[in-house]
Amino acid sequence: MSLRFELSANPQPRTEEEVAAVLADPGFGAKFTDHMAVATWTKSGGWADGAIKPYGPFQIDPAGAVLHYAQEIFEGLKAYRHADGSIHLFRPEANARRLQTSAARMMLPELPVEDFVDAVVELVRADQRWVPDSSGEKSLYLRPFMFADEVFLGVRAAERVTFAVIASPSGPYFSGGVKPVDIWVTDTYARAGVGGTGAAKCGGNYAASLIAQYEGYEHGCSQVLFIEAADKDRVEELGGMNVFLVKADGTLVTPALTGTILEGITRSSVLTVAAELGLKPEERRITPDELFGGIADGSTIEAFSCGTAAVVTPIGAFRSVNGEWRLPEANPHTLAIRDAILDIQYGRVPDTRGWLRRVV
Repeated sequence: MSLRFELSANPQPRTEEEVAAVLADPGFGAKFTDHMAVATWTKSGGWADGAIKPYGPFQIDPAGAVLHYAQEIFEGLKAYRHADGSIHLFRPEANARRLQTSAARMMLPELPVEDFVDAVVELVRADQRWVPDSSGEKSLYLRPFMFADEVFLGVRAAERVTFAVIASPSGPYFSGGVKPVDIWVTDTYARAGVGGTGAAKCGGNYAASLIAQYEGYEHGCSQVLFIEAADKDRVEELGGMNVFLVKADGTLVTPALTGTILEGITRSSVLTVAAELGLKPEERRITPDELFGGIADGSTIEAFSCGTAAVVTPIGAFRSVNGEWRLPEANPHTLAIRDAILDIQYGRVPDTRGWLRRVV
């Protein structure tokens, strides 16, 4: 039986003035709405207790399994307000299916797609006044997540799990706006390995990326790109985004999914949109020699990163301990792909693919 996410209204919601102040300058991931969606799974009873309730802390015992064994997963998607005031989600079913994939890898229960979507829809409806207009690429960022919620120190899959969705008004992920960012490249550290959790969206992958990311900050870079650390023979992904190269011959190349790379929703959308814009998408191995050599000899003319939070962001240069490889300043293909995706998300063009789901 499907979950029902009925509203228990927050008795002390933020005032209209407080909401307006947040929406005027939301930043990213710093302010949260009045409510959250929750549900609980137990081994004996399955999924139950769906609700939209006031946003607030969870009470976790010091022996809570998630604190010791990191059995948790999460997702990220956005709600967009269109010019007519309606509110839409972008491909929420794809996020629901990816959460199921992550759950299977991390020995967590799979939440049905319809329950995932209903939780997100009902939360957005309850907090629709928190969805900004489209100025400055603002949106309502949604963070569904699931974690082991059991007091137990033995090493096994949790028999009690909490699922929740929280929401945060957001502006651009990179505060500098749409301008090329520099990327640090490392083959010393890895975010995931063969047979590991790279294809699951779990916090451990991101924690593993931080040491390299901060090394990148020290070299003036905004993000880090990982070269597979064992054989050092293939490009993988950034700490929190997928990577693409635009070739002079019109091909658009991104690393093939090998089990160590997250299958991004934006990545998938880029592959579809790029083909319609006249590029030839390829998913395959990219070697470090191709990455650096292609920039040096001019066969690679653009590069960009993509993800839910940052959408599509041009890359200005790759840097490593061995030097810097700077790309041309113009990014016409990157910006065309970016505009095409944003136009769909914000309803500026017809949704011919069925990617949008109207909420309000």
